[in-house]
Amino acid sequence: MIIEILTLFPEMFEAFQTFSILGRAVEKNLVSIQTHNIRDFADNKHKQADDYPYGGGAGMVLMPQPLSDSIKHVLSRYPKEEQAGELGAKSPKVIYLSPQGKVLNQKLALQLSKEPALILLCGHYEGIDQRVIDRYVDMEISIGDYVLTGGEIPAMVLIDCITRLIPGVLGSSESILEESHSNSLLEYPHYTRPAVYDGDEVPQILLSGNHKEIERWRRQQSLRNTMQKRPDLLNKEVLTKEDWKLLKELEDFF
Repeated sequence: MIIEILTLFPEMFEAFQTFSILGRAVEKNLVSIQTHNIRDFADNKHKQADDYPYGGGAGMVLMPQPLSDSIKHVLSRYPKEEQAGELGAKSPKVIYLSPQGKVLNQKLALQLSKEPALILLCGHYEGIDQRVIDRYVDMEISIGDYVLTGGEIPAMVLIDCITRLIPGVLGSSESILEESHSNSLLEYPHYTRPAVYDGDEVPQILLSGNHKEIERWRRQQSLRNTMQKRPDLLNKEVLTKEDWKLLKELEDFF
């Protein structure tokens, strides 16, 4: 996957793409992250990329010219829509990180992880000129119902969330299937060595070697976690008969 980032602060992404799982994915050429400074495309001598909003109000708005030219510059390196079929590729989706966007969740992340390329547009100040959104943006994405000073941190969240779903990035594909939100349930609790720490013991079932019973326990704990922490996620219509049995066993806990 190729991720093109349009930002006023490309330096913020330098260390971000060199550590941990994402860093290894970049080293293995599973992910390519390229940053573009929006100011470099400003056609004024001071490289100004923002201006006061029409109609008054506080703050500044990113101007359409540098934004449009930066987007067109990146898009020019990809085949046009009419060429996509014969070349086996397509233009990348342009995503604007915005508090007005669709809230990011695991389902959306999985969908985006299958895209060959993405362009992430990081706004700043009061936002960007609406004409850029109307002409170029395919999707607006928010990481939550709150406002940040810019789109750089949301872009990092989105990148981390989607790249780990790309085949080969994580060591085990099974870990993705068992994660919280991957199956509409929260994940079961995890334990590691030592078996006893400060008087607290690891559940004996996990030390039994009985994989069938361990799997059953984990499913029950996943249901329990979801019921306790995020009951809004518990879609009762998709629960199996075995799930209902496991839930009934948990009635004593509530």
